[in-house]
Amino acid sequence: MKRSAFTLIGLSFILCHLSFSHAMAQQLWYDRPAATWTQALPLGNGTLGAMVYGTPAVEHLQLNEETLWAGRPNQVLNAEAREYLPQVRRLIFEGRYREAQELADAKVMPLGAGKNCGMPFQPFGDVFIAQPGHTAYSGYERWLDLSEARHIVRYTVGGVQYERETIAPLGSKVVAVHFKASQSGKVTFTASMQTPHDYPLVGMTDLTPTREGSGSAVYLHGVTGKHEGVKTQVRFMGLMTAQAKGGTVTQADGQLSVVAADEATLFITVGTNVISYNDVSGDEQAQARQRLQDALTLGYDSLRVRHGKTYHRYYDRVKLSLKTQQTQQTQQTQQPQQTHPLPLPAGRGVNTSIDNMGVQDNGNMGVQGNASPPSQGGAGGGAALIETFFQYGRYLLICSSQPDDINPANLQGLWNDRMWPSWDSKYTTNINLEMNYWPAEVCNLTELNGPLFRLISEVSQTGRQTARDMYGADGWVLHHNTDQWRITGPVDHAATGLWPMGGAWLCRHLWEHYLFTGDKDFLRRVFPIMADAARFFTQTLVEHPSHRSPLTARPYLVVCPGESPEHGGPGRGSSLDAGVTMDNQLVAELYTEVLQAAEFTQHSTLNTQLLDTLRHQLALLPPMQVGRWGQLQEWLDDVDDPKDDHRHFSHLYGLFPSNQISPFRTPELWQAAKTSLEARGDISTGWSMAWKVCSWARLLDGDHAYKLICDQLTLTPDTFLIIGTTKQRGGTYPNLFDAHPPFQIDGNFGCTAGIAEMLLQSHDGFVFLLPALPQAWPEGSVTGLKARGSFEVDMQWSDGHLQQAVIRSDRGGVCRLRSYVPLKGKGLRRVREAQPAPFLPKTYLYELTTKPGGIYTLHD
Repeated sequence: MKRSAFTLIGLSFILCHLSFSHAMAQQLWYDRPAATWTQALPLGNGTLGAMVYGTPAVEHLQLNEETLWAGRPNQVLNAEAREYLPQVRRLIFEGRYREAQELADAKVMPLGAGKNCGMPFQPFGDVFIAQPGHTAYSGYERWLDLSEARHIVRYTVGGVQYERETIAPLGSKVVAVHFKASQSGKVTFTASMQTPHDYPLVGMTDLTPTREGSGSAVYLHGVTGKHEGVKTQVRFMGLMTAQAKGGTVTQADGQLSVVAADEATLFITVGTNVISYNDVSGDEQAQARQRLQDALTLGYDSLRVRHGKTYHRYYDRVKLSLKTQQTQQTQQTQQPQQTHPLPLPAGRGVNTSIDNMGVQDNGNMGVQGNASPPSQGGAGGGAALIETFFQYGRYLLICSSQPDDINPANLQGLWNDRMWPSWDSKYTTNINLEMNYWPAEVCNLTELNGPLFRLISEVSQTGRQTARDMYGADGWVLHHNTDQWRITGPVDHAATGLWPMGGAWLCRHLWEHYLFTGDKDFLRRVFPIMADAARFFTQTLVEHPSHRSPLTARPYLVVCPGESPEHGGPGRGSSLDAGVTMDNQLVAELYTEVLQAAEFTQHSTLNTQLLDTLRHQLALLPPMQVGRWGQLQEWLDDVDDPKDDHRHFSHLYGLFPSNQISPFRTPELWQAAKTSLEARGDISTGWSMAWKVCSWARLLDGDHAYKLICDQLTLTPDTFLIIGTTKQRGGTYPNLFDAHPPFQIDGNFGCTAGIAEMLLQSHDGFVFLLPALPQAWPEGSVTGLKARGSFEVDMQWSDGHLQQAVIRSDRGGVCRLRSYVPLKGKGLRRVREAQPAPFLPKTYLYELTTKPGGIYTLHD
């Protein structure tokens, strides 16, 4: 095998190659096979996920199926929780926070009662495809084509060029690998399936014969693993067969062989017995057989065409083109000195690889890039890389969250190779699940919310029992985590899990969907979910014994126990607290949304008592407060530490993703939020840096948001366990997966949303055009971004200034617009407003009356 020695140049390990062809294809390109899972490349169709390694001699596909989880339908509630919650609450109010946490761990949390803490998402296993004689290859390349959602491997052996194309076709529930060669009769391989689950059964089963097919398939039948004392009820079956032109196809002993074919396609699928979160009565064998048979009937060519049409319907809606200050400079810049060898994929083409981001790695790798952005020390930006990273987030959401899926994208999306993944790869609702769907609306993928909305509906049902049995309350509640079985009780330890705000945050996504689409039928359907989430808090908020409103002299109503997620006040020895800022923001937001939704949908006459209670309690919630060093307080008491750099900065929820903090409406709180975010610092976990991109965009500081993108695009080496001397850090893995570390997909989705937020904002009562454009992107264009009010926006800019904007109105109505430059356009009217805060740059506010389906062009 021909392999040249590879030395890391800067951080050059990957080419995100941008080819300026039809549809502006973005590609992640590599010149060698993947050595680790975070160098393999992801494919998915919402149901099946595949990680493709691209090894010539023995290809490796690691597979997941969305419903393949451990366990069975169950709930995790500690039966003693309701009895002991008042004691926990009393200890918190007395300032005995550590004692409150210890009591909660013993008597409230599930571990204290020997219950489980939720079930893990688990892999199906692996497909290995051996091609004899293919170790002596040359001319190797592999790439993931984001514009077509396909993976290609190409190399030469013995003068014959071989190519493997792998797709997970949308609209089908298979993974297909198509083999071809430059000479006839040269496609030969043997494929087999393996699983990490115990005691699988392998064999051969008959299929309905198809043209070019063998009429039989290899199967692997098994059950998922037992976890924390919970025996599984999930069964699965993998099926694999092939169609070939020329040659022969045979199966025996769990192996499938194709010999001397001109072309061949390997079809793989997985079925389970999971019908829903509370129903495992399905037939995994029949499901797998039907999935495979449907694909075989179509054949590879038709599958590929249908896949392309479906995929382009999503992917092509948004296009981003950036020209950075480095675009010309980089081509003239010499490579930095070779400094540190790592066995990672190499880049082809300097100006589109991560080394051009020039991001330092805090000394872990001893390398530094070659450019810096304006007014920042350390990072530069390659236009094609940032475009690709933006579209990669959209690609991953398309692949992991199709409208009719049973489950939404989890902590790792749809991709997991471990039986016991970090945090079980569940749904962490104190930011991670929500961050997965931040790009869905603004990046024009609204239908992909479908699985999330399904989960919200389901936990609103299972959460009723938790509300009743744990709190003695009506409505529903969700704590900081759930899984396929829609658990809603607190899990893990009290320091992280005793946080009853997950349902409130998820309701924000229902409301946002209405704001973006104007779909009142949707709002009517989900209003009972939102109302019952609010109903729970009307019955569980308690009066704080020592904090009162200065306006009414009445005690504040607070959530207790609550917490600023995963983070405690200095000196308290626990994160458990009462009336923390984020809890207050979430309750106030939920109450306000329910009141507005009731008015918009004529529910107000049906819920008079509830709505009156919401109005009354809103006035008794603690307001956001500015602390002693100018910060936005994270807790009700002014105890924030200016040296605190914790990854969570939950008190800034009101800045992003909420809209409670505004430079135009609440300038003092906006300044305080900026002070808090500055104190938190930049370098953190991958997902935290993505959140900071969004937050700095809301602070209208494009240069700082851009610097965070560069920080996030720092290489996190994934061979540290092999080398033994390299420590992982937050950033990005070689396959552009986000690194907490370990891999968490929310960072990918969060950064995509953040880039969109830099270009377009609509949360503050107007559509803000280019609100946080960094100096590093002086020229560019974007098409297809969505704004609240059901508007779609295209923009083009040059020299850092907006040149043209096109507004498409789906439903009509008044579109209010804000811009840093004066605008002209038919029907555009200038709006006079109060003098903004002196620290804000000058902007221009306009109104545009639109008609449904109308298209309006504005220019400077």
